[in-house]
Amino acid sequence: MEKQSRLLCSELCVQRRLYEVTLNCAILAWKDTQIAKKHTGRAIYGAVKAGSHCVPVCEIIAVQEKEDDSPCKDTGKWQKVPQSPADSCQHAFTVFYVERTRQHCWRCSNMTFHCSEHSLCLLWVQTIREQLALLTNRPKSLLVYINPYGGKQHGKQIYDHKVAPIFSRASISTDVIVTERANHARDHLKTEADLKKYDGVVCVGGDGMFSEIMHGLVSRTQQEAGVNENSMEETLMPCGLRIGIIPAGSTDCICYATVGSNDPVTSALHIIVGDSQPMDVCSVHNEDHFLRYSVSLLGYGFYGDVLTDSERKRWMGPARYDISGVKTFLSHRYYEGTVSFLPAEGNLGTPRDKMQCRTGCSICRQSSSDKLFSKNEDSVSDAECQGTWTVIRGKFLAINAASMSCACPRSPKGLSPSAHLADGTTDLILVRKCSRLDFLRHLLRHTNKDDQFDHTFVEVYRVKQFRFTPRYQECDSEVDLRESGATSKRFLSQICREHRACGCMPFQSNWNCDGEILPHTAIQVRVHCQLIKLFARGIEEQPVFEDPYAHCAI
Repeated sequence: MEKQSRLLCSELCVQRRLYEVTLNCAILAWKDTQIAKKHTGRAIYGAVKAGSHCVPVCEIIAVQEKEDDSPCKDTGKWQKVPQSPADSCQHAFTVFYVERTRQHCWRCSNMTFHCSEHSLCLLWVQTIREQLALLTNRPKSLLVYINPYGGKQHGKQIYDHKVAPIFSRASISTDVIVTERANHARDHLKTEADLKKYDGVVCVGGDGMFSEIMHGLVSRTQQEAGVNENSMEETLMPCGLRIGIIPAGSTDCICYATVGSNDPVTSALHIIVGDSQPMDVCSVHNEDHFLRYSVSLLGYGFYGDVLTDSERKRWMGPARYDISGVKTFLSHRYYEGTVSFLPAEGNLGTPRDKMQCRTGCSICRQSSSDKLFSKNEDSVSDAECQGTWTVIRGKFLAINAASMSCACPRSPKGLSPSAHLADGTTDLILVRKCSRLDFLRHLLRHTNKDDQFDHTFVEVYRVKQFRFTPRYQECDSEVDLRESGATSKRFLSQICREHRACGCMPFQSNWNCDGEILPHTAIQVRVHCQLIKLFARGIEEQPVFEDPYAHCAI
């Protein structure tokens, strides 16, 4: 990293010790001058490190002048005569900044610096604020939707007690709407919200609340751009506003897979810092009818059955997922149909290459560059449609499409550990009919370090589009059903019963689309590269600590 020119450099007091404090346009750093004078060689690096610290300017939340509480203040009583520079510092300012604690969690920490002169204190405060003002990616006004019923119904308390104070400290203004019904946020975003007033939209809730916000924002963008959402051939317009997620749901899979933690304070700090994490969105259609958007999981068979059964047990709370999962596993139903897909080409990797999507992901950056420099987006779409499609027919226990890792606290790796957030693809996972024991082995590998795709009955592909047609609809297409009304329905029902009786056709499942049941089973799916952006940095690699002044480049 090239050295930046210094903006300020002063000797200031921190907890009655003298520190050399330096600021440039990228870094605020301070080190204990007494330790630095005693130890100047590399051999005592540990001692120097203990008295040194640096914070990127982009991770400073705020700075404010601190009221003088120095013991040197004239109170009309006898006072000890100052004996050192540290004792004579009467003016102070406090810097609030991001500090990393346990794995992927952030906290708002602070450090107070004491100055000997008020003018010097004001100079530091003014200069730091000027640097923060240059960070134009930070939001200044947010529209916040709170779901008071999601998860353990603590959404409003989480926002009021943990998030709102941090937003206030960062001088972010908010308009807060507490939703009163299902799809309240989606409908408000689509029709009523004045989006020009805001720099972003924040949802306080679980994955369902995020889905509402995403659907409202994407649909509003397409409406204003005159894009027909019902057409599979249309190229959707990217959303201009970023979305922030404050986790307050049961699983919060999307937040966990994009930040690495389900901690509300961490998510609030990601929003304040103002980083952008692009995300792919899948559009799901049935023939010429748009059904839903998906950003995480599309699951048919096992995961569709788990969701369908759990919806009947909502009164049980989050425990319903475990009970429905066991029940669905024991039923061991398989589903027959045809999957056709357009494989991803180029340097997009494979689902088994062990290249996880992290902050600054090279594969996602490459996809962004390809999208930016393509001459005509429509021509890219036409080329995709003219590619070679692969067709697979068979009996499946599960058909899953993971547009992200789908990691959560219960499954830290997720369904597809190497899936990428913004490469314009989804990982299609086909679990063919197998024994209960084999299927259990596959499910258990979602919770350990073994490769869950290393089974003969599991196939995984990285795709840009795919289609699925269940066997019973293929039977329908093979028979000329020209009768109308009740006669046609009875005829089709008779065909279905006959196929089930002879064992050539299983029962019908449902698609689980990000936790919602789709009304159709025959679907077409297309991935739209980087359609939305989150207030997030992505999951950071665990830092390797080096000489703080080597990478601060003061």
